[in-house]
Amino acid sequence: MIQEKKLVEEVSGWLRVYGDGSVDRTWTGPPEVKFMAEPVSPHEQFIDGIATRDVTIDQNSGLRARIYLPEEENPKFPIILHFPGGGFCISQADWFMYYQFYSRLAKSIPAIVVSVYLRLAPENKLPAACDDGYAALLWLKSLSKGESNEPWLNTHGDFNRVFLIGDSSGGNIVHEVAKRSGFIDLNPLRLAGAIPIHPGFVRAQRSKSELEQPQSPFLTLDMVDKFLALALPNGCTKDHPITCPMGSFAPPIDTLNLPPLMYCVAEKDLIKDTEMEYYELLKKANKDVELFHSTEMGHSFYLNKIAIDTDPVTAAQTSELIEGIKVFINKHGKRS
Repeated sequence: MIQEKKLVEEVSGWLRVYGDGSVDRTWTGPPEVKFMAEPVSPHEQFIDGIATRDVTIDQNSGLRARIYLPEEENPKFPIILHFPGGGFCISQADWFMYYQFYSRLAKSIPAIVVSVYLRLAPENKLPAACDDGYAALLWLKSLSKGESNEPWLNTHGDFNRVFLIGDSSGGNIVHEVAKRSGFIDLNPLRLAGAIPIHPGFVRAQRSKSELEQPQSPFLTLDMVDKFLALALPNGCTKDHPITCPMGSFAPPIDTLNLPPLMYCVAEKDLIKDTEMEYYELLKKANKDVELFHSTEMGHSFYLNKIAIDTDPVTAAQTSELIEGIKVFINKHGKRS
């Protein structure tokens, strides 16, 4: 007789955790949105102005990344190191929601995007995903020094113009990687800027926006609570420094050596209050930070291809976000 596995946790149709420790990430929500969480195969031939390939960063750990190369006549492109979101528990670099946005971003700037396949919780609790993000930056440093080689990056990438970008919990990883990089010598690589988009900065105590703002397909209170409970080290609350860098357990912002930041928030984001709390600390610490505010939008709206295709306001705000990122990269990507 086969004993049925005991379900111990379920998160908003995204994920189920069983008593034996196994995790099922099969999408069980509305079938019409499933395509956004399905993988897109790499294609080294150019399709709509973009070629993609998957590469192994570290043979020992198996850490991988997806590279987006624009079809442009350009001697060298800036490099954007991307960390996907998903509450540290779901999503991969090859998901369609990222492909549709980051292929468009790579073409628009133009730039090479390097998107990291991060380890996921609960199998790999934090700081595993942050360690992967940092390892990816150190890999870029090794390429810049000629210690290793990746043909697309070494031929077409400008290691003097490297930027970090991350969606939602990927924005938390942007902060962590930028923080760590401030303590080491990255030369000849230059970390020119960082772009956290709707970062998952929260506190153990509910904020006003969490209580009042509408929940969205990309962020519900159920996701905030359960994903972070699964991702954080045992015994930790949301006041952990990775999820609450503005809290008392985190190093003071004014002690950190951070690159220039383009800090992106959305008017109707469930966690906007705590996101803005971090921004105010950056300003108080006299950090180089620009606020980019998307009106009428919710959390990670620009990844929602259905809304982009059917709602003119979402489409316009997505275009404005891409243009804002392009302006920031052009401004801070000047060779030093």
